[in-house]
Amino acid sequence: MEVPMPNGEPMPRGFTYIGVLLAIALLGATLAATGTVWHTAQQRAREADLLFIGEQYRQAIGRYYLATEGGLKQYPQTLADLIRDPRQPSVVRHLRKLYRDPITGSNDWGLIKDSNDHIMGVYCPSKLRPIKQANFGLQYQSFEGQEHYADWQFIYKPRSRNPQPTTGVSASPTPTPTPLPLR
Repeated sequence: MEVPMPNGEPMPRGFTYIGVLLAIALLGATLAATGTVWHTAQQRAREADLLFIGEQYRQAIGRYYLATEGGLKQYPQTLADLIRDPRQPSVVRHLRKLYRDPITGSNDWGLIKDSNDHIMGVYCPSKLRPIKQANFGLQYQSFEGQEHYADWQFIYKPRSRNPQPTTGVSASPTPTPTPLPLR
């Protein structure tokens, strides 16, 4: 049964079919846009996790380094040394667990080593381009504008009181923020 148009003529055939096709196309475009937004939100969350986990490793390496008894400070030989410090007679943990790399999903971190082959930092080996390109804290200003996650390196650099580094790695002091005057 044909439905007549307001002017009395029959409605052209295929009108409903074109309407359904148009609705499917709009639904597909909406789902594609939603998928893109979701993917971006997930990558931003993984970046935030990488910044948190990288900082946890950097701090744990620093605690390990500072816990060295005697005059010669050392970095850990393996990441597992951060879980249980082999130099101590009792259980000393500088890190609660070994974290997975949130970008690659693996336990294979890139390791930054000193001249004695000890670990002084970690990085994500991914060659993906980070979404976050600016507005890092003072400590991670070097991350701004980097092309790959592999360029985000979490390195513990001890503050040096004497000009000679103890591990063969040049140690530069961490910049301290200057307080702004109150008005």
